[in-house]
Amino acid sequence: MPTATLSLPARLYLLAWDTTRGRVTGATHLPHLVRAGALTELAQRGLLDDRDGIATPTDPDGRTGDPVLDGLLELVEESRPRSWKTWVGLRTRVTLEAVRAQLAADGCLRVVRKRVLGLFPSVEYELDRVAVVDALRAEARQVLVGPVPVGDVPERDAALVVLAAAAELRTLLSGGERRAHRERLDALAERSGSATPALRKAVREVRAAVAVAITTTPGTPGG
Repeated sequence: MPTATLSLPARLYLLAWDTTRGRVTGATHLPHLVRAGALTELAQRGLLDDRDGIATPTDPDGRTGDPVLDGLLELVEESRPRSWKTWVGLRTRVTLEAVRAQLAADGCLRVVRKRVLGLFPSVEYELDRVAVVDALRAEARQVLVGPVPVGDVPERDAALVVLAAAAELRTLLSGGERRAHRERLDALAERSGSATPALRKAVREVRAAVAVAITTTPGTPGG
C-alpha cells in the first residue's frame, strides 16, 4: 500500500505504532492527534475555513470521498460553531475509531475480538503491515531532517511531521531532536498552511491545540 494514498489522520495513527514492540505509543493523546490530522487535511482541501478562530465548513455539498474525513466534516456541519481548539478535543474517539475501522478494512490492521473478564466483548487492533509503517516513518524522517528544501515539501507531508512533533510522538523523533530541529519544524508549519492566510492560521491553531492537549490530558506524552 503506497503511503501517499493514506489520509493525514490515518498516517498519524500508523506513525504512532512502535513496530519493534508491536504496540501504539502515546495512546492517551492519540485521539487528539488523529483528530488534529483530520481537521488539518479538511482545511488544506479547502473544506474547512478559519473565520475568527472558528472552524467553518465552506461548502454544504463538499465531500472528499474518504469516510473518516467526511464523517468529521458532517459532525462539524451539524454542530454549533466551535473553535479549532475545541474540535481537537471534542468527541475525538469518533474519528479514531473511524480511522481504525478504515485501516482494518484496508488490511493494515487486524481486528482481535476478546472478552473482558470472560463476559464483556472487547475489540483490539494489531498491526498487520509493519513495512507500511516503517516506510511511512522513513519518509517522515526525511521531511524532518532534509535534504529536501521546506518549500518543496508537500503541504500534507509537512503537516504530518509538524503535528507528530507537537504531540511529542517519540516513534518519529526524540525530545532532543524536536529541540534541535525547532527552526525547520516552524518552517514546515508555515509550509503546511502556505496556500492562504486563513489556512496558515488554522494550522497554527490546530498545532497549538495538540501541544496543549498532551500537557493537560492525563497520561505520559509519547507513550
